[in-house]
Amino acid sequence: MSAKAEHYDVIVKPIITEKATLTSENNGVVFQVSKDASKPQIKDAVEALFGVKVKAVNTTITKGKTKRFRGQPGRRSDVKKAYVTLEAGNTIDVTTGL
Repeated sequence: MSAKAEHYDVIVKPIITEKATLTSENNGVVFQVSKDASKPQIKDAVEALFGVKVKAVNTTITKGKTKRFRGQPGRRSDVKKAYVTLEAGNTIDVTTGL
């Protein structure tokens, strides 16, 4: 499979947090994805970009918080995350770039 430009539009960036690294012990990776991306699109993009087999895709939408920025109230943008579970024997090293 070749990586097409729309695959790069679906996956924004990998998420590297303490909770995300815990999912890697169970063959999982967490990505920030575009808000209009569907689960089949996310699966196709991960398989094409990283050359792995995807078992399942779970998604969550985290609503943006209201925070203060230089004394003014501002709002963080909403974020859609994809928890991608890989087939056994497949791994993605998110510490290296694409």
